[in-house]
Amino acid sequence: MKLIQQARILTKGNETEIMDVLFDETQIVKIAKHIDPALAQEVIPAENCVLLSGLIDVHAHLREPGYTHKETIASGTAAAAHGGFTTIMAMPNVIPYPDNTETMKTYLTKIKQDSRVHVIPYACITKAEASQKLSDMEGLSAMGIHAFSDDGVGVATADMMKAAMQKCRDVDGIIAAHTEDMSYRKPNACMHEGIRSKQLGLTGIPSACEYAQFQRDLALVRETGCRYHVCHMSAQESVESLRRAKKEGLDVSGEVTAHHLLLNEMAVENANHKMNPPLRSEEDRQALIQGLLDRSMDVIAMYHRPDGGDEEIGGLDKISGRFVDLASAIPRLDTRKIREAHYRS
Repeated sequence: MKLIQQARILTKGNETEIMDVLFDETQIVKIAKHIDPALAQEVIPAENCVLLSGLIDVHAHLREPGYTHKETIASGTAAAAHGGFTTIMAMPNVIPYPDNTETMKTYLTKIKQDSRVHVIPYACITKAEASQKLSDMEGLSAMGIHAFSDDGVGVATADMMKAAMQKCRDVDGIIAAHTEDMSYRKPNACMHEGIRSKQLGLTGIPSACEYAQFQRDLALVRETGCRYHVCHMSAQESVESLRRAKKEGLDVSGEVTAHHLLLNEMAVENANHKMNPPLRSEEDRQALIQGLLDRSMDVIAMYHRPDGGDEEIGGLDKISGRFVDLASAIPRLDTRKIREAHYRS
């Protein structure tokens, strides 16, 4: 038997309370203000610590195979464990792409060998995320893979996305979409098109780059009945579209990242603030917070995406975006801070 003493635990209403927790190898035996230490073989002091159930992240990039100079399965899952995550879902933008059963089998073997936490991999929606041909959704589903994403790029055409949704519906899967219509994106665009991009003299990315394709996808969900999740929402128009879709009864969900909740375009100074989708306006940030508070959005995702190497040489318009936050999620994700930021504005 082990005893955790004086830990701060979550209670109803998203508040915290200092409690003792007695547990063994199979279950929590007792939670109380004070538990006699004599009942335990080991006492773990936890003053100033928060005690949570194992966290789950639905959007992580482990970078292996293909990009081990940026991250490995071992290092990425170690960061997850350090941050309190016991399960993460890994995006499929690795090389080779997990768009068929043979590649997925090899990928799963590597995950089992190296992972420090439970990893659920996404498979690709389209072959090599190229929007030309569907992945083997039927075969992948038969081996237990039920979530499909082309994260990093949007599915380029409505016809291809409709075909993907129909096949995904037939195998009882879910599409997790990175919505990005590249026709809205000019060369060298590197941050939100707004006040800060003008100050820095950089080419911006308009919000329509995200929400136009999202609205296209919602129309296809309405037509096909596919389960659908939208990744890393950043624009107020996206929040409004998701809110309307839920009221309509569509089987849809959405995520927002911690950095889009806590930062806006004015924070952009260097590579640490470049990401895709970009940090947007304060109005967008407030809409995201409100969407989370009124449950129009369903989950906060980490979007852990390490980068490095030759692609990190150059100005803000040349380097790739990155964000590394699995290990530091809890200090930044205290929702009381998010509420306070919302109400102060």
